Amino acid sequence: MTFATLRNVGIRLAIVAAMTSQMSAARCEDSIITIDNFSFSPAQLVVKTGTTVTWKNQDDIPHTVVSAGKFKSKALDTDDSYSFTFTAAGDYTYFCSLHPHMTGTIKVE
Repeated sequence: MTFATLRNVGIRLAIVAAMTSQMSAARCEDSIITIDNFSFSPAQLVVKTGTTVTWKNQDDIPHTVVSAGKFKSKALDTDDSYSFTFTAAGDYTYFCSLHPHMTGTIKVE
C-alpha cells in the first residue's frame, strides 16, 4: 500500500470512530414504570426521543398498558413486563384497559 492509501484508510477509520461515539452518546437511558397497588409509578414521566420505557407489574393481579393508537400490551401477570421505544416527540397518555382509572402520561422531548 502506498502512503496515500494508508492515509485515506486512517481518515476513514477516524470518521467511523467519531460517528460511532456520537451514536453511543445519543442513546437514551431506559426508564422503568412500576405497576403496583392499582397505580403506575411514576404516573408522569419525561423522556428523550429514543428512550425505551418498560412497565413492570408488581401487583398481584393482571394489568395492561394501552395508549390509543400508539401501543398496547397483553395482560401482564405478576412480574411480567412490557416495553415500548418512543421514537417520536409528543405527549402519550396511557391507561390499564382492565382498570381504566389507572392512568399515566409520558412526555417525549
